[in-house]
Amino acid sequence: MATNDNIGPKRLVVGAHYGLRDWLAQRVTAVVMVAYTVILLVSFLTGQNFTYEGWAGLFAQQWFKLISAVTLFGLFFHAWVGVRDIWMDYVKSVGLRLTLQVATIVWLIACAAWSVQILWSV
Repeated sequence: MATNDNIGPKRLVVGAHYGLRDWLAQRVTAVVMVAYTVILLVSFLTGQNFTYEGWAGLFAQQWFKLISAVTLFGLFFHAWVGVRDIWMDYVKSVGLRLTLQVATIVWLIACAAWSVQILWSV
């Protein structure tokens, strides 16, 4: 009688087995983005100066730059997980999928660098 080695604890698992880690990362980054939105809304609703100078003054503070940068990096990682999953689920050609993933990574890194430049130029 032949035994099946692909059953049980010795089973070989291949493919994109990201699962819980990426699910949790998307939830954590979503919570960070919601918290930032609340902070931004409170700052807006309690502020008196709704001019460019008022917003520039808010973004000139180091703590606000820091939470803005953390939120943006969370947004970029959140987007990476989502778009990567779309490429893995719907693009069957390995070469095209790899090209799209690399293009997505390059685009998100460029956006991250640009956002840092914008935040620290205020």
